[in-house]
Amino acid sequence: MIKTKFLSNLLLSFIWVALTGTFTLEYFIFGFMLSYALMWIITTNRREDQYFKRGPKLVSFVFFFLYELVKANIQVAYDVITPRYYMKPGIIKIPLHAQTDLEITLLANLITLTPGTLSLDVSDDKKVLYVHAMYVRDKDEFIHSIKNGFEKRLLEILR
Repeated sequence: MIKTKFLSNLLLSFIWVALTGTFTLEYFIFGFMLSYALMWIITTNRREDQYFKRGPKLVSFVFFFLYELVKANIQVAYDVITPRYYMKPGIIKIPLHAQTDLEITLLANLITLTPGTLSLDVSDDKKVLYVHAMYVRDKDEFIHSIKNGFEKRLLEILR
């Protein structure tokens, strides 16, 4: 059902771009948002339709990830350009709520993409993710930030 709605949304976006005669990314994105809104308006059973619940969560997740990415880049850059090192490196054991290989892989890759953190390994029972972090002031706070940041938001989109 979600794939059908997404493909319908893409088709309507391409129709919008063709009708306007302007083949640019801006018009495609506008057409996508317009067709998304129109499809949402004409949907009769909104409570059960996951497509319209995941869309805003996905957009929110992208902005959250960009915020975390910029924040981590600034922290690492500041540490590099100042004469004193502020690093407190450590390897942290993070318990996982993610269960499938896809969920664990995406979480590990998102953590690795953020400067200053690196996913090292997953336990054999897939219940723990080991992460190396450059800035571990408080272990529990670091675990809390991963669990309630990346993992929680990622699972809201995937489940």
